Amino acid sequence: MTTIKDKEYGGERPLYCSHDLRLENVTIHVGESSIKESSNIEAEDCTFEGKYVFWETYGFKINNCYFNESARSSLWYSKDCRMTNCKVDAPKLFRRMENICVENTVFNKGEEMLWDCNNVILKDVTIKDCDYLFMHTNNIKIENYRQDGNYAFQYSHNVEIHNAVINSKDAFWEAENVTLVDCEVNGEYLAWYGKNIKLVRCQLTGEQLLCYVDGLTLEDCTFGSDANLMFEYSTVNGNIKGDVTSIKNPTSGTLKVEGKIGELIFDENQKQPADACVTTLTK
Repeated sequence: MTTIKDKEYGGERPLYCSHDLRLENVTIHVGESSIKESSNIEAEDCTFEGKYVFWETYGFKINNCYFNESARSSLWYSKDCRMTNCKVDAPKLFRRMENICVENTVFNKGEEMLWDCNNVILKDVTIKDCDYLFMHTNNIKIENYRQDGNYAFQYSHNVEIHNAVINSKDAFWEAENVTLVDCEVNGEYLAWYGKNIKLVRCQLTGEQLLCYVDGLTLEDCTFGSDANLMFEYSTVNGNIKGDVTSIKNPTSGTLKVEGKIGELIFDENQKQPADACVTTLTK
């Protein structure tokens, strides 16, 4: 493997089509496609300022690096990426990629990131300002995570998240096979039109949560006082800890509320079979 150390590059494709290359303390200034169509790349203590850095790159590791805001769209159409201990101010990273592992990294401008990807692992990651995150991305595993931004995980399949704080309106819209464990989720219209959604020991706030869900399972979850008109036209099974403000028109299943229900609504608009069983345990 060739090592390049303490160098600066800029302009168009300065390290284009490189293979078996290690970069140490290298700065890529404003330009385009600096390491495009490359393989087996390692970057340590580097700064990236140009666009489209790692396009069609296969097998690369990025550690303790910085992507500034001008390095937008820096990782697209690539495979087998490991990013650790990085700071990222650039938006629109990770598109149409496969086998991504990110650890101990902060994304300060994560809008439109991680679209159309497959096999994604995040651990000890924070993503801010991240509207439209994880669009059409499948096979996701996340642990120790925080995000602030709306419309996350839309149309994604096979998602498992542990120990997370997710602040996102319309999260998990039409998502399928989703499991959240020990998570805090804040935002309206959670998981509408989802399929096979499982929440374990989660805390949830926001209006009209978990409606139109086919196969909703709740285990020891709690809901904030603003969580109203929940479960409309959903099949729901499991239990809720504490009080619930209102439940409206669940379609089927068995739900136990270990507290009080402010309002339980079954009206003439209920979809059939309309055989949901909701029971309460008032304290």
